[in-house]
Amino acid sequence: MVLLVIPLVLALLGLAHWYVWRRLVRDVTRPGGGPRRAGTVAVFVLPLLALAALTAGRAGAPFPLQQAVAWPGFLWLATLLYLVLSLLVTEALRPLLLRRPRPRHGDRAAADGTPPAEEPAEHPAEEPAREAAPAGAGGPGGPAGSPARGAGPQEGGLATAVAAPGVPDVLDRSGAPGAPGAPEVPDVPPAKPRREDPEPASPAVSRRLFVSRALAVTATAAAVGTVANGAHTVLRGPAVKRVTVPLAKLPRSAHGYRIAVVSDIHLGPTLGRAHAQRIVDAVNSTQPDLIAVVGDLVDGSVENLGPAAEPLARLRARHGSFFVTGNHEYFSGAEQWVEEVRDLGMRPLRNERVEIAAGFDLAGVNDVAGENHGDGPDFVRALGDRDRARTAVLLAHQPVMIHDAVRHGVDLQLSGHTHGGQLWPGNLLAELANPTVAGLERYGDTQLYVSRGAGAWGPPVRVGAPSDITVVELASRGA
Repeated sequence: MVLLVIPLVLALLGLAHWYVWRRLVRDVTRPGGGPRRAGTVAVFVLPLLALAALTAGRAGAPFPLQQAVAWPGFLWLATLLYLVLSLLVTEALRPLLLRRPRPRHGDRAAADGTPPAEEPAEHPAEEPAREAAPAGAGGPGGPAGSPARGAGPQEGGLATAVAAPGVPDVLDRSGAPGAPGAPEVPDVPPAKPRREDPEPASPAVSRRLFVSRALAVTATAAAVGTVANGAHTVLRGPAVKRVTVPLAKLPRSAHGYRIAVVSDIHLGPTLGRAHAQRIVDAVNSTQPDLIAVVGDLVDGSVENLGPAAEPLARLRARHGSFFVTGNHEYFSGAEQWVEEVRDLGMRPLRNERVEIAAGFDLAGVNDVAGENHGDGPDFVRALGDRDRARTAVLLAHQPVMIHDAVRHGVDLQLSGHTHGGQLWPGNLLAELANPTVAGLERYGDTQLYVSRGAGAWGPPVRVGAPSDITVVELASRGA
């Protein structure tokens, strides 16, 4: 499957870059010019940076190099997405802007430099009689019996020919050419057509260039503005949400119990120690009874990211902090991170369960990605021998585990993983792979809450899916 997905992704990236080059470089610059060359070079360099950002960590590159390529590479990926979407929108506008209004008859004649055609005579049938001269009648001011100036041979008393423009009037008024005493008619070469003035540059070409540049600037501004706002959303830290979840079996003693749910922190080359500190400050400000970190804490090794995770040791809750693995822990050394998390004061729940003093069970299972490492989820071990009369809250990174949770009588599952789609329209793809993308939903007797996460994977950008920390307040129906 991977061997099929990788070529497809590379092909899509290549097609996207070609499309962006065509609309933002080729269509708006002159061949051989500096801007054309610079834009073409950028279209080759930027995807290489993006690929380096995606692969540097897995390839074991030095962490400073990972950081150097991560910011430009990941930001370009986000910008590329919104450039393509913005340009696709402009494709609908392009033909409308290039369509020129059809000029009126007088406007067309004025543009061509020709006078407008004369209006037809009101009584066209009278024109021949008005213009015709009776045989033997002279033209205006001419002697009787002579044809009008410029008139050709007479036939039937009506003028039947008109002298060609530019031919001198050398005919004798009393005779035809060749008559005695008549001057010779010089041979007049056929008039050469007057060379037309060179046509000005086609207005359609300049209009097309203007429209292409205007649409390119608009699409670029929309994409850059979207990414900039999305990056600001991540870097300012997650917002705090509050959700109340009524549970049928929850005892009165646990009514109002508050669990701070934190998922998908994603410490890595772009989000480091300052990001961890923002999350700690936000969580502690809610004064929760219990903290649940539901996976994808890191994107990198303990060696590289241990210092960035140190602020997590200052998390504070009445009944402590708990942790379950996510799929990214298995890309980063799960065993080492489990021990590091323990050193930071959080308790890992690895297919196990604890009883919370307030009167319910808290269980946690490993992520499904651990199956490839012999460390997958084990619901029987975590939930098999419990008292089902007690409320059970399950920490599981991926929402797809909800079906196992239902079978084992879980009352509430707390998950992350989806990021809410992170970059719109990524939520549409996330919906294909997850039963719930964000928020609270019910599956039989089990409720599932999915957090959008506190960080971001890849591009440190969120669009349409703001990061959050959720305070889940448990409510007893008997209260």
